[in-house]
Amino acid sequence: MIFKGRIGALIVKELLTLLRDPKSRFLLFGPPILQLFVFSFAATLEVKNVSLVIYNQDQGRHGHEIVHRFAGSPTFNDLHFVYEEYEVNPVIDEQKAIAAVLIPRDFSRNIEAGNKTNIQVILDGRRSNATQIVNGYIGRIISTYSQELLSLEKSIAPVAVAVNRNWFNENLLYLWFTVPSLVGILAALIALMITALSVAREREMGTFDQLLVSPLLPYEILIGKTVPAVMIGLMEGLLIFTMGRVAFGIPFTGSFILLVLAILAFVMSMVGVGLFISSISKTQQQAILGAFIFLVPAIALSGYAAPVENMPVWLQKVVSINPVKHFLITVKGLFLKDMSLGDVWSNSWPLLVIGTFTLSMAGWFFSRRLE
Repeated sequence: MIFKGRIGALIVKELLTLLRDPKSRFLLFGPPILQLFVFSFAATLEVKNVSLVIYNQDQGRHGHEIVHRFAGSPTFNDLHFVYEEYEVNPVIDEQKAIAAVLIPRDFSRNIEAGNKTNIQVILDGRRSNATQIVNGYIGRIISTYSQELLSLEKSIAPVAVAVNRNWFNENLLYLWFTVPSLVGILAALIALMITALSVAREREMGTFDQLLVSPLLPYEILIGKTVPAVMIGLMEGLLIFTMGRVAFGIPFTGSFILLVLAILAFVMSMVGVGLFISSISKTQQQAILGAFIFLVPAIALSGYAAPVENMPVWLQKVVSINPVKHFLITVKGLFLKDMSLGDVWSNSWPLLVIGTFTLSMAGWFFSRRLE
């Protein structure tokens, strides 16, 4: 009971510090809601270095020529060739490519016969803005080839893209991509800032040394600093989730329990990073700078602004330790495609590893202060 009481008292103290001041309460909840509306409507994305799946069933020269046009385009620099239709699904499902081009078996035969033929294009609707631009690129390549055939009088009808299927977001609504991502980005912002300033603030105020000489052990201090931040981060994530469902009407097709567990794992990893930054910072200014240095590249390299699979291979390996990247895959999957428990776990266990490592490092720095 004494053990639980000490940690409980520290947790209550941390929560009161965060929530007692009206200005602090406003800073916790006001900016995220404002940023939700600003980012949802104002953010723009550039599309380049596009990954594409090609399933060419046609053995004729026209099918191969279309494939060569895509391979020669500077826009499509990462082509995934598949040889069975069932191979298309996992490539798009796992966001290894943003679109798939399916060339039918009779493509060349229909062109030689002067008949109108179809090419099917499947698009990943989870990235609505990028998908619309990529669809335009694909249509332009096929249309250009069609016009060349007409000019050579080798076809009496243009090649046509007959069917555009947008998976997970049929109408390519941009908010369906943006708002789920903001669940992670804004929760990360709050959790990181709260914890990054926590220990640094105590040092500036002179109360950190009082904690060190108190009966609390280093790991008890760590728990007392972690739990309030995790609670606030979880609350922020669920607030943005609720706002997305109510204010923007974003559909949620997955399991709410899995979402809560994923947010918990993500917030714990961000709290670990924040406490690590705070434990090595002597002032709040240093802590804010450290949080800024981490958060900006973490968001930029998370897959929010540009698909991770289109980055250089060495950078993809670096990004694998980015907690924001793993959580954005999970939250968009739960919102739009009913992501399974196995897929959620595959993107959540790295968060637990990151959180465990960073919290351990923060605890180690606390222990050094006691020596």
